[in-house]
Amino acid sequence: MITDPFFYAVALPAVLLLGISKSGFGAGFGSLAVPMMALAVTVPQAAAILMPVLLVMDVLGMAAFRKDFDLRLLRFLLPWGLLGIVIGALLFRLLDAHLVAGLVGVFTLLFLAQRLLFPPRADSVAPPRWVGALLTATSGFTSFIAHAGGPPINAYVIPMRLSPVRFTATMAFFFFVINLAKWIPYGWLGLLDTRNMLTSLVLLPVAPIGVWVGVRLARRIRPGLFYRLVYLGMFLTGCKLVWDALH
Repeated sequence: MITDPFFYAVALPAVLLLGISKSGFGAGFGSLAVPMMALAVTVPQAAAILMPVLLVMDVLGMAAFRKDFDLRLLRFLLPWGLLGIVIGALLFRLLDAHLVAGLVGVFTLLFLAQRLLFPPRADSVAPPRWVGALLTATSGFTSFIAHAGGPPINAYVIPMRLSPVRFTATMAFFFFVINLAKWIPYGWLGLLDTRNMLTSLVLLPVAPIGVWVGVRLARRIRPGLFYRLVYLGMFLTGCKLVWDALH
C-alpha cells in the first residue's frame, strides 16, 4: 500500500471530485482525477488505483438515477465506447499517457471555444451520428488510457440539451459499462497488483461522499447553471491535461 502523505494529499480531493462528477456534473471535473494523482504516481498507476473506486461510484450513481437514463441513446453509445476500449488496450504500451491526455485537453478546449464563439441557436440540432460514433469511440479510448473519457462524449451529448438528471443518469450508465469492461485488459496488462488495490481500498470511503454531493446538486440545480458548471469542469480539465503534456 502507498504510504506517501503527499499522494493522499492529492488523491483524496481527486476522488471527491470524481464522485461529484459521477453524479452531478457528467465527468467534467472527474477527468481531473488522474492528472491530479499523477503529481505523486505514474499515470498508469493512478488509473489502476482508481478502478475499484470507479466501480463503487458507478454502482451508486446508477442506483440514484436508475429510472432517468436514455436507453435509446445508450444503445447507440455503448458499442462505440467498447470499441474505443479495445483500441486503447491494444495501443496502451505504445502510447505515452501524457501525450494522449494532452490531445484530449486540446480537443476539450477547442470544443469549448466553439461553444463560446458559435453558441447553439434554439433551432440547432445535435451532431450527426457518425460524429457521435467517432467521439464516443474516442471517449472509450481516452477513458482506458487515463480515465479521461468525459470531454469527448460530452462534446456529442451536451448539444442534445438533455435535462441535468437525464444527462447525468445516461452518463452514469455509460461509464459503468465502460469502466467494467476495462477490468480484464487492465489485469492483462498487469496494472491490478496488490499494492494498487490496497491503496484503492483506503480511498474507497471518500467515494460515497462525492456521489452523495453530486446527486443532491444534480436534482436541485437549474439546467443553465448545470451546463455552465459542466463547461467550467471541462475548461479546468482541458487546461490541466495540456499543461501536463507540455511539462
